[in-house]
Amino acid sequence: MALGLLAGCGLLPEQIDETKGWSASKLYYTAKEDLSEGNFEKAIKLFESLEARYPYGAYAQQAQLEVAYAYYKDNEPASAVAAAERFIKLHPNHPNVDYAYYLRGLANFVEDHSLISRLGDQDLSDRDPKSAREAFEAFQQLATRFPESKYTPDAVARMKYLVNALASSEVHVAVYYYKRGAYVAAANRGKYVLEHYRQSPALEEALAIMAKSYDKLGLNDLRDDALRVLKLNFPKSEYLSKDPRAREKSWWKFW
Repeated sequence: MALGLLAGCGLLPEQIDETKGWSASKLYYTAKEDLSEGNFEKAIKLFESLEARYPYGAYAQQAQLEVAYAYYKDNEPASAVAAAERFIKLHPNHPNVDYAYYLRGLANFVEDHSLISRLGDQDLSDRDPKSAREAFEAFQQLATRFPESKYTPDAVARMKYLVNALASSEVHVAVYYYKRGAYVAAANRGKYVLEHYRQSPALEEALAIMAKSYDKLGLNDLRDDALRVLKLNFPKSEYLSKDPRAREKSWWKFW
């Protein structure tokens, strides 16, 4: 009640906005300084204030891009993605729009950076590596639309990692299904790897689990086809032991 009376009498100090009256250039370069010094939250507020007060012009456009980077550095990947996507939508022909695609990919990449470490979780059927897929899509768009961009080589390298990560995720989910007797689902997951991630090392185990799943389902022709492809692509695979007793020990040992 006392606080209410004080506020009504105007006795409480009002919060002072030290940036009031600042020009667009002062807001921008102060935010850039904060960004370079690691004061990400402060930089974000200044960039957003700049756009709100001066929505038109080069400073506002650059602030929209810089705020995406600031969110990325501040470990706010969802906000970074949203800011990058907004910049791409508003300025599709901007000279630095390639950087926006790169940032969108990086932010999604960070969002899902623990994909591999999570593969050991119990309920893998609930895992949807959405961020990894969206990171791959952003990097792919960058590489396709801006092949000469200085960010493209790194994007391509990250795409290779993401392919392996996504393929590994599918295989681990296939194993999850197989262990629970869902052989059709397990085989389909392996088949998805075969169809979409042929260059991934995870293809070897995907083919093996397809063969094992088809064997459990009594689909001998499909089993033999999977084994034939496995032999063709991985002739020295440990999943291909000719000794039935050894095969029981090694072919399916991961499952």
